[in-house]
Amino acid sequence: MISGKKELILRELEEGTGAAMAAAVDRSGLRSGLRIWFDDLDEKHGPVADLRPFGLKGHRVELSFGNFSGEVLAQIRNAVPEDIDLARALVGSIRADVEVETPGQSLAEWNVTGGTFRMTATIRAQEHPQEDAAIIATCRDVIVPMMAAMAELIGYDVIEEPADDEVPAFEGAILRSVVKRRERNPRNRLLCIRLHGEKCAACGAEPRLTYGDAGSIIEVHHLEPVGLLVKPRPYDPRTDLVPLCPNCHRAVHTKRPIPISIEELRNLIEACRD
Repeated sequence: MISGKKELILRELEEGTGAAMAAAVDRSGLRSGLRIWFDDLDEKHGPVADLRPFGLKGHRVELSFGNFSGEVLAQIRNAVPEDIDLARALVGSIRADVEVETPGQSLAEWNVTGGTFRMTATIRAQEHPQEDAAIIATCRDVIVPMMAAMAELIGYDVIEEPADDEVPAFEGAILRSVVKRRERNPRNRLLCIRLHGEKCAACGAEPRLTYGDAGSIIEVHHLEPVGLLVKPRPYDPRTDLVPLCPNCHRAVHTKRPIPISIEELRNLIEACRD
């Protein structure tokens, strides 16, 4: 049952969204489900994803807002166009075979206009919907993009300690979370790979085709080096990030402080092949 997969689901969502999550079993319907929300908001004060079985071979996710979400909704209404575009792109990255609806709105131009906003996603034809593999697929392919989109609109950055002592933590982000600079946001990695695929932009290698389930080792490269930024800025996964295999990623960074460009590396690879 979905209710028994709570820890698995929370782990997948926290890794995918970069935000701490909470969940509770909901037995109010004919079949129990799981209600999921951001940990520093309770389920009455922000977006909630309700995951339930759908028929015999599917899942349905409904995203809505709690009755006391006024503050969060005000923040969402003040989201900058870049965050709105990224949120829409995250939802747009949901698999094509999943039926996604935003009642009364176009899926391409949806907006959170108030507390009555709803977004539903229906996943059908899963062979074993109660098994871990199906639950993980629903998390990664549906719930992560939906909740990551809400995180972008609300203004969450990554909730974790800095990777080194030279990058100080700072306070004052949304709801007093400790954050890192935005370019470390795992939602950027998620969307970069969804938009560009898991194929190396330099050599064309696709690790998953070689290693199967162990092949999710594609890395994300910043075309403008993080270390050269004058001040932190948002990265657009569509134009600022590219997927590289580990070998090519290491190769571009053999030149410092400005890495080898993707085009230069392609030329080097071609020269060696000739």
